Amino acid sequence: MTASLESLPLVAIPPADEALRGPIRAFLEGKLANVPTHIRARTWMGYDADFSRALAKQGWLGLALPKEYGGAGRSAFARFVLVEELIAAGAPVSAHWFADRQTAPLILKFGTPAQREFFVPRMVRGEIFMCIGMSEPDTGSDLSSVRTRAVRTGTGWRLNGRKIWTTNAHRTQYMCALVRTSGQHGDRHKGLSQVLIDLSLPGISYRPIKDLAGDAHFCEVVFEDVDLPADAIVGEEGSGWKQVTAELAFERSGPERILTSQLLAETWLAEVRASGLAVPDSVKVIAGRIAGRLAALRTMSLAVADLLDKGQNPETDAAYVKDLGTEFEQTVPGWIASAIEQMPDFAPSETLQRALAYITQLCPSFSLRGGTRQILRGIIARSLGLR
Repeated sequence: MTASLESLPLVAIPPADEALRGPIRAFLEGKLANVPTHIRARTWMGYDADFSRALAKQGWLGLALPKEYGGAGRSAFARFVLVEELIAAGAPVSAHWFADRQTAPLILKFGTPAQREFFVPRMVRGEIFMCIGMSEPDTGSDLSSVRTRAVRTGTGWRLNGRKIWTTNAHRTQYMCALVRTSGQHGDRHKGLSQVLIDLSLPGISYRPIKDLAGDAHFCEVVFEDVDLPADAIVGEEGSGWKQVTAELAFERSGPERILTSQLLAETWLAEVRASGLAVPDSVKVIAGRIAGRLAALRTMSLAVADLLDKGQNPETDAAYVKDLGTEFEQTVPGWIASAIEQMPDFAPSETLQRALAYITQLCPSFSLRGGTRQILRGIIARSLGLR
């Protein structure tokens, strides 16, 4: 076996990073005081460009990015504290989310000096928001089945194809996309590259896709003879698969993979306590399950933050967190609904009911974003020498 749970050691947040909680909470209380719970339940799917720019003014975008590029130069633990507070409070962070979480680190690791100097400072200031172009129509969860193709021209690349389930494509300025630059569709991982696409270029169109809650976060994006500059490639041509798997470690392991339902759970617990009603043992068990599993998942997510802080690529460790975190987050709404049914004299507020309805509608997608359970378990099996 090449991996085990021993690779996820117990980790504590350094005191200097833990000290960020106070200022962050004070900021969020001021910004979100009048935002109802069912709106805040959208959390990292909630889009508010002004809120993201307000974070930037506090110096909290690019918290773990180098000072050379406008970041704060803090550790991955500092960013963990920030993200934990943002998600727990239900802050609308979707505008800057992908740039801050994964695209900026990707460009810093693989990009050219010119790409780093252009993109990263603008991301940190909240001037550029990014979307991620990975999934494609009719390919399911098979990320390597890329048909979108960039062909060399005399001055750069010509792009044709489609991406789907692309969050905020209709709201952002740039996309980082996985495309085929050589070979054929059947070549799988070979011939794939990552490109940076200016979404204001001619030949790009969007079709927003509504989710079960009626929100249109997702888009299908169509590229028809889109001319890209020669320097659109990030990293080495043909190394896109290696790069994107490293990028996904950032996407799969953060607090957002375990805390999306926390605001719902805390609102429910607060209302139960305020009701003064006797709480059945069965409901206490549900509360204990939520708290216990959340504590365990948080410990795992912190361990991955430690690996990222050390510059490692925790692909397998992130898969553990995403797989178990997804299962937990999809279970929480059902547990809370069951607990409410078991207290017939308890009258949940309208905002609690609306938050529960929203998370219940949203949670089926949790096991699709960032890799399905089958994909994640394949990664884990391979690390254990079983594939």
